[in-house]
Amino acid sequence: MESEGSRKKLGINGFGRIGKLTAWHHINRREFDELVINVGRNVGGGMEDIAHYMERDSTYGRLSTYLHGCNGTSVISDLDEAEGTMMVDGTRVKFLREARNPSQIKWKENSVSLVVDTTGQFLDPSQPADDPRGSVRGHLRAGAQKVVVSAPFKLKDKGMDLKGAMPEDVITTVMGINDHMYDPRKHLIISNASCTTNCLAHMMKPVLDVLGQKKILSASMATIHAATGSQQVLDRLPGAGKTDLRKNRSILNNIILTSTGAAKALALVIPEMQKIGFIAESVRIPTSTGSLVILVLNLQEDIQGQPVRRDFINDIYRQAAKNDPRGYLHYTDKQNVSCDLIGNPRAAATIEGHETHTRTAEVNIDLAAVPGLDQSIIATLNTTTIHVPVTQTVIYGWYDNEMGSYVNMLGDRTVSIAEDM
Repeated sequence: MESEGSRKKLGINGFGRIGKLTAWHHINRREFDELVINVGRNVGGGMEDIAHYMERDSTYGRLSTYLHGCNGTSVISDLDEAEGTMMVDGTRVKFLREARNPSQIKWKENSVSLVVDTTGQFLDPSQPADDPRGSVRGHLRAGAQKVVVSAPFKLKDKGMDLKGAMPEDVITTVMGINDHMYDPRKHLIISNASCTTNCLAHMMKPVLDVLGQKKILSASMATIHAATGSQQVLDRLPGAGKTDLRKNRSILNNIILTSTGAAKALALVIPEMQKIGFIAESVRIPTSTGSLVILVLNLQEDIQGQPVRRDFINDIYRQAAKNDPRGYLHYTDKQNVSCDLIGNPRAAATIEGHETHTRTAEVNIDLAAVPGLDQSIIATLNTTTIHVPVTQTVIYGWYDNEMGSYVNMLGDRTVSIAEDM
Protein backbone atom coordinates (compact mmCIF):
# COMPACT_ATOMS: atom_id res chain seq x y z
CA MET A 1 0.00 0.00 0.00
CA GLU A 2 1.80 3.10 -1.24
CA SER A 3 0.92 6.74 -1.55
CA GLU A 4 2.38 10.23 -1.93
CA GLY A 5 5.90 9.47 -3.06
CA SER A 6 5.89 5.87 -1.80
CA ARG A 7 5.09 6.96 1.77
CA LYS A 8 2.95 4.37 3.55
CA LYS A 9 0.12 6.05 5.40
CA LEU A 10 -2.42 4.87 7.96
CA GLY A 11 -5.57 6.76 8.87
CA ILE A 12 -6.97 6.54 12.40
CA ASN A 13 -10.47 7.85 13.07
CA GLY A 14 -10.90 8.75 16.73
CA PHE A 15 -8.30 9.52 19.36
CA GLY A 16 -9.77 7.99 22.50
CA ARG A 17 -8.38 4.98 24.36
CA ILE A 18 -8.00 2.63 21.40
CA GLY A 19 -7.16 5.44 18.95
CA LYS A 20 -4.26 6.78 20.99
CA LEU A 21 -2.86 3.36 21.83
CA THR A 22 -3.16 2.34 18.17
CA ALA A 23 -1.02 5.36 17.32
CA TRP A 24 1.52 4.30 19.97
CA HIS A 25 1.58 0.78 18.52
CA HIS A 26 2.27 1.88 14.95
CA ILE A 27 4.81 4.53 15.95
CA ASN A 28 6.71 1.75 17.71
CA ARG A 29 6.19 -0.74 14.88
CA ARG A 30 7.30 1.62 12.08
CA GLU A 31 5.29 -0.16 9.41
CA PHE A 32 3.80 3.17 8.30
CA ASP A 33 5.76 6.31 7.49
CA GLU A 34 2.91 8.61 8.44
CA LEU A 35 -0.21 8.49 10.59
CA VAL A 36 -3.19 10.70 9.77
CA ILE A 37 -5.42 10.93 12.82
CA ASN A 38 -8.90 12.40 12.61
CA VAL A 39 -9.97 14.07 15.84
CA GLY A 40 -12.85 15.87 14.19
CA ARG A 41 -12.77 18.96 16.44
CA ASN A 42 -10.49 21.54 17.98
CA VAL A 43 -8.61 20.32 21.03
CA GLY A 44 -7.76 22.53 23.99
CA GLY A 45 -5.26 25.19 23.03
CA GLY A 46 -4.13 23.39 19.88
CA MET A 47 -1.24 21.12 18.94
CA GLU A 48 0.59 21.61 22.24
CA ASP A 49 -2.36 20.07 24.08
CA ILE A 50 -2.69 17.24 21.57
CA ALA A 51 1.02 16.49 22.11
CA HIS A 52 0.47 16.56 25.87
CA TYR A 53 -2.30 13.96 25.53
CA MET A 54 -0.27 11.87 23.08
CA GLU A 55 2.78 11.71 25.35
CA ARG A 56 1.06 10.74 28.64
CA ASP A 57 -1.22 7.89 29.64
CA SER A 58 -2.59 7.17 33.10
CA THR A 59 -2.53 3.41 32.52
CA TYR A 60 0.62 2.80 30.47
CA GLY A 61 2.82 5.74 31.48
CA ARG A 62 4.74 7.91 29.04
CA LEU A 63 5.08 7.26 25.34
CA SER A 64 8.86 7.78 25.58
CA THR A 65 9.09 5.02 28.19
CA TYR A 66 6.89 2.72 26.10
CA LEU A 67 9.20 3.24 23.11
CA HIS A 68 12.64 3.37 24.72
CA GLY A 69 12.40 2.21 28.32
CA CYS A 70 13.33 4.14 31.45
CA ASN A 71 16.07 6.06 29.63
CA GLY A 72 13.67 7.45 27.04
CA THR A 73 13.39 11.20 26.64
CA SER A 74 10.71 13.26 24.91
CA VAL A 75 9.93 11.86 21.46
CA ILE A 76 7.57 14.58 20.17
CA SER A 77 8.93 17.51 18.19
CA ASP A 78 8.33 19.87 15.26
CA LEU A 79 4.79 20.90 16.14
CA ASP A 80 3.12 22.84 13.33
CA GLU A 81 -0.18 24.41 14.34
CA ALA A 82 -1.14 25.52 10.82
CA GLU A 83 -0.50 22.11 9.24
CA GLY A 84 -1.68 20.14 12.28
CA THR A 85 1.48 18.01 12.27
CA MET A 86 4.16 16.78 14.62
CA MET A 87 7.03 14.32 14.51
CA VAL A 88 6.80 11.44 16.97
CA ASP A 89 9.96 9.37 17.25
CA GLY A 90 10.64 9.78 13.53
CA THR A 91 7.06 9.21 12.37
CA ARG A 92 5.11 12.12 10.91
CA VAL A 93 1.68 12.44 12.52
CA LYS A 94 -0.98 14.71 11.06
CA PHE A 95 -4.18 15.63 12.88
CA LEU A 96 -7.43 16.46 11.10
CA ARG A 97 -9.75 18.66 13.17
CA GLU A 98 -12.65 19.49 10.89
CA ALA A 99 -15.12 16.63 10.25
CA ARG A 100 -16.66 13.92 12.42
CA ASN A 101 -18.86 12.35 9.75
CA PRO A 102 -16.67 9.71 8.01
CA SER A 103 -17.87 10.76 4.55
CA GLN A 104 -16.47 14.26 5.12
CA ILE A 105 -13.03 13.33 6.44
CA LYS A 106 -10.23 14.30 4.03
CA TRP A 107 -8.73 10.87 3.50
CA LYS A 108 -8.39 11.29 -0.25
CA GLU A 109 -6.76 14.72 0.06
CA ASN A 110 -4.21 13.17 2.45
CA SER A 111 -3.61 10.06 0.29
CA VAL A 112 -4.92 7.68 2.96
CA SER A 113 -6.23 4.37 1.60
CA LEU A 114 -6.41 2.32 4.84
CA VAL A 115 -8.35 3.57 7.88
CA VAL A 116 -8.80 2.15 11.37
CA ASP A 117 -12.03 3.44 12.91
CA THR A 118 -11.66 3.43 16.70
CA THR A 119 -14.62 5.64 17.58
CA GLY A 120 -17.05 2.82 18.40
CA GLN A 121 -19.74 4.98 16.77
CA PHE A 122 -20.00 3.60 13.24
CA LEU A 123 -20.66 -0.12 13.62
CA ASP A 124 -23.45 -0.84 11.14
CA PRO A 125 -22.00 -1.65 7.69
CA SER A 126 -25.50 -1.90 6.22
CA GLN A 127 -25.98 1.86 6.63
CA PRO A 128 -25.40 3.88 3.42
CA ALA A 129 -22.31 6.05 3.03
CA ASP A 130 -24.38 9.23 2.89
CA ASP A 131 -26.23 8.63 6.17
CA PRO A 132 -26.46 12.13 7.71
CA ARG A 133 -25.56 10.69 11.13
CA GLY A 134 -22.44 9.09 9.72
CA SER A 135 -21.66 5.57 8.55
CA VAL A 136 -18.60 3.36 8.42
CA ARG A 137 -19.11 3.30 4.63
CA GLY A 138 -18.53 7.03 4.63
CA HIS A 139 -14.80 6.33 4.92
CA LEU A 140 -14.93 4.61 1.54
CA ARG A 141 -16.76 7.55 0.02
CA ALA A 142 -14.13 9.88 1.48
CA GLY A 143 -11.31 8.05 -0.32
CA ALA A 144 -10.35 5.06 1.82
CA GLN A 145 -10.08 1.68 0.12
CA LYS A 146 -10.30 -0.43 3.28
CA VAL A 147 -11.66 0.16 6.79
CA VAL A 148 -10.77 -1.81 9.92
CA VAL A 149 -13.26 -1.39 12.77
CA SER A 150 -12.01 -1.78 16.34
CA ALA A 151 -15.29 -3.18 17.65
CA PRO A 152 -17.93 -5.78 16.74
CA PHE A 153 -20.48 -4.82 14.13
CA LYS A 154 -23.86 -3.80 15.54
CA LEU A 155 -26.95 -3.53 13.35
CA LYS A 156 -29.29 -0.67 14.17
CA ASP A 157 -32.26 -2.77 13.04
CA LYS A 158 -32.62 -5.09 16.04
CA GLY A 159 -34.67 -7.54 13.98
CA MET A 160 -31.85 -8.23 11.53
CA ASP A 161 -29.57 -11.24 11.94
CA LEU A 162 -25.94 -10.27 12.56
CA LYS A 163 -24.68 -12.88 10.11
CA GLY A 164 -27.35 -13.01 7.42
CA ALA A 165 -27.77 -9.25 7.07
CA MET A 166 -24.11 -8.46 6.48
CA PRO A 167 -23.11 -7.16 3.03
CA GLU A 168 -20.75 -9.37 1.03
CA ASP A 169 -17.86 -6.90 1.36
CA VAL A 170 -17.88 -7.18 5.17
CA ILE A 171 -16.17 -9.71 7.48
CA THR A 172 -15.37 -10.20 11.15
CA THR A 173 -11.99 -11.77 11.94
CA VAL A 174 -9.86 -12.62 14.95
CA MET A 175 -6.15 -12.99 14.30
CA GLY A 176 -4.99 -16.58 14.68
CA ILE A 177 -8.55 -17.90 14.43
CA ASN A 178 -10.12 -16.98 11.08
CA ASP A 179 -7.99 -14.13 9.71
CA HIS A 180 -7.27 -16.33 6.68
CA MET A 181 -10.93 -15.89 5.67
CA TYR A 182 -10.24 -12.26 4.76
CA ASP A 183 -10.30 -11.87 0.96
CA PRO A 184 -8.50 -8.68 -0.16
CA ARG A 185 -10.36 -8.75 -3.49
CA LYS A 186 -13.75 -8.88 -1.79
CA HIS A 187 -13.74 -7.44 1.72
CA LEU A 188 -13.68 -3.68 2.24
CA ILE A 189 -14.84 -3.36 5.86
CA ILE A 190 -13.25 -5.64 8.45
CA SER A 191 -14.22 -5.87 12.11
CA ASN A 192 -11.50 -6.95 14.52
CA ALA A 193 -14.29 -8.01 16.94
CA SER A 194 -13.98 -7.04 20.60
CA CYS A 195 -11.24 -7.53 23.16
CA THR A 196 -13.43 -10.12 24.90
CA THR A 197 -14.16 -12.02 21.69
CA ASN A 198 -10.44 -12.13 20.86
CA CYS A 199 -9.73 -13.71 24.25
CA LEU A 200 -12.72 -16.04 24.19
CA ALA A 201 -11.99 -17.29 20.66
CA HIS A 202 -8.47 -18.32 21.66
CA MET A 203 -9.89 -20.10 24.72
CA MET A 204 -12.54 -22.02 22.77
CA LYS A 205 -10.58 -23.01 19.67
CA PRO A 206 -8.07 -25.41 21.34
CA VAL A 207 -10.85 -27.29 23.14
CA LEU A 208 -12.91 -27.56 19.96
CA ASP A 209 -9.89 -28.80 18.02
CA VAL A 210 -9.21 -31.60 20.51
CA LEU A 211 -12.69 -32.62 21.72
CA GLY A 212 -14.89 -31.63 18.79
CA GLN A 213 -18.14 -29.72 18.81
CA LYS A 214 -20.39 -32.70 19.61
CA LYS A 215 -18.74 -33.36 22.97
CA ILE A 216 -19.46 -29.83 24.21
CA LEU A 217 -23.02 -29.94 25.51
CA SER A 218 -23.20 -26.28 26.51
CA ALA A 219 -20.94 -23.36 27.34
CA SER A 220 -21.11 -20.08 29.20
CA MET A 221 -18.73 -17.29 29.99
CA ALA A 222 -18.52 -14.22 32.19
CA THR A 223 -16.00 -11.49 31.61
CA ILE A 224 -14.82 -9.59 34.65
CA HIS A 225 -14.04 -6.46 32.68
CA ALA A 226 -12.15 -3.26 33.43
CA ALA A 227 -13.98 0.05 33.10
CA THR A 228 -14.40 1.64 29.68
CA GLY A 229 -14.90 5.20 28.51
CA SER A 230 -18.65 4.67 28.15
CA GLN A 231 -19.09 4.52 31.92
CA GLN A 232 -19.64 7.35 34.35
CA VAL A 233 -17.16 8.60 36.94
CA LEU A 234 -20.03 9.82 39.13
CA ASP A 235 -23.74 9.01 39.09
CA ARG A 236 -25.80 10.95 36.55
CA LEU A 237 -29.33 10.99 35.15
CA PRO A 238 -29.94 8.65 32.20
CA GLY A 239 -30.75 10.10 28.80
CA ALA A 240 -34.26 10.07 27.41
CA GLY A 241 -35.40 6.59 26.46
CA LYS A 242 -32.46 4.81 28.11
CA THR A 243 -33.46 1.61 29.89
CA ASP A 244 -30.24 0.38 31.51
CA LEU A 245 -29.96 2.58 34.59
CA ARG A 246 -26.72 0.91 35.71
CA LYS A 247 -24.70 2.48 32.90
CA ASN A 248 -25.19 5.84 34.60
CA ARG A 249 -23.80 4.77 37.96
CA SER A 250 -20.28 5.53 39.16
CA ILE A 251 -17.68 2.98 38.04
CA LEU A 252 -15.40 4.24 40.83
CA ASN A 253 -17.71 2.86 43.48
CA ASN A 254 -19.48 -0.12 41.99
CA ILE A 255 -19.37 -3.55 40.42
CA ILE A 256 -21.76 -3.09 37.48
CA LEU A 257 -23.63 -5.80 35.61
CA THR A 258 -23.82 -5.21 31.87
CA SER A 259 -24.17 -7.09 28.60
CA THR A 260 -21.70 -8.37 26.02
CA GLY A 261 -22.07 -9.36 22.38
CA ALA A 262 -19.18 -11.83 22.64
CA ALA A 263 -21.39 -14.90 22.09
CA LYS A 264 -22.81 -13.59 18.78
CA ALA A 265 -19.42 -12.39 17.57
CA LEU A 266 -17.77 -15.69 18.53
CA ALA A 267 -20.13 -17.57 16.20
CA LEU A 268 -18.97 -15.34 13.33
CA VAL A 269 -15.31 -16.34 13.76
CA ILE A 270 -15.83 -19.96 14.92
CA PRO A 271 -18.88 -21.30 13.00
CA GLU A 272 -19.04 -24.50 15.13
CA MET A 273 -20.24 -22.35 18.02
CA GLN A 274 -23.59 -21.89 16.24
CA LYS A 275 -24.44 -25.48 17.25
CA ILE A 276 -23.48 -25.06 20.91
CA GLY A 277 -25.78 -23.45 23.45
CA PHE A 278 -23.78 -20.48 24.69
CA ILE A 279 -24.45 -17.69 27.20
CA ALA A 280 -22.16 -14.69 27.69
CA GLU A 281 -22.32 -12.16 30.53
CA SER A 282 -20.22 -9.18 31.56
CA VAL A 283 -19.38 -7.48 34.85
CA ARG A 284 -17.57 -4.13 34.94
CA ILE A 285 -15.20 -3.44 37.84
CA PRO A 286 -13.27 -0.32 38.98
CA THR A 287 -9.91 -1.01 37.31
CA SER A 288 -8.40 0.80 34.31
CA THR A 289 -7.44 -2.28 32.27
CA GLY A 290 -6.77 -5.99 32.67
CA SER A 291 -9.78 -8.30 32.35
CA LEU A 292 -10.68 -11.95 32.84
CA VAL A 293 -12.85 -14.48 31.01
CA ILE A 294 -14.26 -17.29 33.14
CA LEU A 295 -15.27 -20.01 30.69
CA VAL A 296 -17.53 -22.87 31.83
CA LEU A 297 -17.94 -25.92 29.58
CA ASN A 298 -20.24 -28.89 30.09
CA LEU A 299 -18.61 -31.87 28.40
CA GLN A 300 -20.01 -35.34 27.78
CA GLU A 301 -17.58 -37.93 29.08
CA ASP A 302 -16.45 -40.72 26.79
CA ILE A 303 -16.53 -43.86 28.94
CA GLN A 304 -14.14 -45.61 26.56
CA GLY A 305 -11.72 -42.67 26.24
CA GLN A 306 -9.52 -40.55 28.46
CA PRO A 307 -11.46 -38.87 31.27
CA VAL A 308 -11.66 -35.10 31.16
CA ARG A 309 -9.71 -33.91 34.16
CA ARG A 310 -7.80 -30.77 35.12
CA ASP A 311 -4.44 -31.99 33.75
CA PHE A 312 -6.06 -33.08 30.50
CA ILE A 313 -7.57 -29.61 29.94
CA ASN A 314 -4.34 -27.85 30.90
CA ASP A 315 -2.36 -30.04 28.51
CA ILE A 316 -4.67 -28.95 25.69
CA TYR A 317 -3.74 -25.34 26.36
CA ARG A 318 -0.04 -26.04 26.98
CA GLN A 319 0.25 -27.71 23.58
CA ALA A 320 -1.87 -25.11 21.82
CA ALA A 321 0.25 -22.29 23.24
CA LYS A 322 3.45 -24.14 22.34
CA ASN A 323 2.26 -24.70 18.77
CA ASP A 324 0.84 -21.19 18.24
CA PRO A 325 3.18 -19.72 15.59
CA ARG A 326 2.22 -16.13 16.41
CA GLY A 327 2.06 -16.46 20.17
CA TYR A 328 -1.51 -15.25 20.62
CA LEU A 329 -2.27 -17.92 23.21
CA HIS A 330 -0.22 -18.03 26.42
CA TYR A 331 -0.31 -20.61 29.18
CA THR A 332 0.97 -20.25 32.73
CA ASP A 333 0.99 -22.33 35.90
CA LYS A 334 1.83 -19.25 37.95
CA GLN A 335 -0.59 -17.34 40.13
CA ASN A 336 -1.45 -13.94 38.66
CA VAL A 337 -3.48 -10.85 39.37
CA SER A 338 -4.78 -8.59 36.63
CA CYS A 339 -1.89 -6.09 36.77
CA ASP A 340 0.53 -8.88 35.87
CA LEU A 341 -1.04 -9.14 32.41
CA ILE A 342 -1.09 -5.45 31.50
CA GLY A 343 0.99 -4.77 28.39
CA ASN A 344 1.77 -8.46 27.77
CA PRO A 345 2.40 -8.26 24.01
CA ARG A 346 0.00 -9.98 21.63
CA ALA A 347 -1.47 -12.29 24.27
CA ALA A 348 -5.07 -12.68 23.16
CA ALA A 349 -5.56 -14.97 26.15
CA THR A 350 -3.35 -16.11 28.99
CA ILE A 351 -4.68 -19.33 30.51
CA GLU A 352 -4.12 -19.55 34.27
CA GLY A 353 -3.75 -23.30 34.60
CA HIS A 354 -3.45 -23.11 38.37
CA GLU A 355 -7.17 -22.33 38.55
CA THR A 356 -8.53 -24.84 36.02
CA HIS A 357 -11.20 -27.00 37.68
CA THR A 358 -13.27 -30.03 36.62
CA ARG A 359 -16.09 -31.89 38.31
CA THR A 360 -17.82 -34.99 36.90
CA ALA A 361 -21.33 -36.06 37.82
CA GLU A 362 -24.09 -38.19 36.34
CA VAL A 363 -26.98 -36.39 34.67
CA ASN A 364 -30.26 -38.29 34.81
CA ILE A 365 -32.29 -38.00 31.60
CA ASP A 366 -35.91 -39.14 31.38
CA LEU A 367 -36.29 -40.48 27.84
CA ALA A 368 -40.07 -40.15 28.05
CA ALA A 369 -39.60 -36.39 28.29
CA VAL A 370 -37.26 -36.12 25.29
CA PRO A 371 -39.13 -34.47 22.37
CA GLY A 372 -39.30 -36.45 19.13
CA LEU A 373 -38.20 -39.78 20.60
CA ASP A 374 -40.23 -42.74 19.28
CA GLN A 375 -42.52 -43.79 22.14
CA SER A 376 -42.73 -47.36 20.81
CA ILE A 377 -38.99 -47.72 21.37
CA ILE A 378 -39.30 -46.32 24.89
CA ALA A 379 -42.03 -48.89 25.65
CA THR A 380 -39.55 -51.72 25.05
CA LEU A 381 -37.08 -50.45 27.63
CA ASN A 382 -36.85 -51.65 31.22
CA THR A 383 -36.35 -48.09 32.40
CA THR A 384 -36.88 -44.70 30.79
CA THR A 385 -34.07 -43.07 32.74
CA ILE A 386 -30.49 -43.06 31.49
CA HIS A 387 -27.42 -41.80 33.32
CA VAL A 388 -24.94 -39.71 31.34
CA PRO A 389 -21.57 -38.73 32.82
CA VAL A 390 -21.01 -34.99 32.31
CA THR A 391 -17.91 -33.02 33.31
CA GLN A 392 -18.13 -29.35 34.09
CA THR A 393 -14.88 -27.53 33.37
CA VAL A 394 -13.98 -24.02 34.53
CA ILE A 395 -11.13 -22.25 32.69
CA TYR A 396 -9.69 -18.80 33.42
CA GLY A 397 -8.23 -16.60 30.70
CA TRP A 398 -6.62 -13.20 31.31
CA TYR A 399 -6.42 -10.42 28.73
CA ASP A 400 -5.33 -6.81 28.64
CA ASN A 401 -8.43 -5.31 27.06
CA GLU A 402 -6.52 -2.24 25.88
CA MET A 403 -2.88 -2.27 24.74
CA GLY A 404 -1.45 -5.69 25.48
CA SER A 405 -4.09 -7.92 23.96
CA TYR A 406 -6.48 -5.94 21.83
CA VAL A 407 -4.45 -3.08 20.34
CA ASN A 408 -1.53 -5.37 19.48
CA MET A 409 -3.85 -7.81 17.70
CA LEU A 410 -5.63 -4.92 15.99
CA GLY A 411 -2.20 -3.76 14.82
CA ASP A 412 -1.42 -7.19 13.38
CA ARG A 413 -4.76 -7.21 11.56
CA THR A 414 -4.11 -3.72 10.15
CA VAL A 415 -0.60 -4.54 8.93
CA SER A 416 -1.70 -7.80 7.32
CA ILE A 417 -4.37 -5.94 5.37
CA ALA A 418 -1.90 -3.22 4.34
CA GLU A 419 0.47 -5.86 2.99
CA ASP A 420 -2.23 -7.08 0.57
CA MET A 421 -3.14 -3.61 -0.73
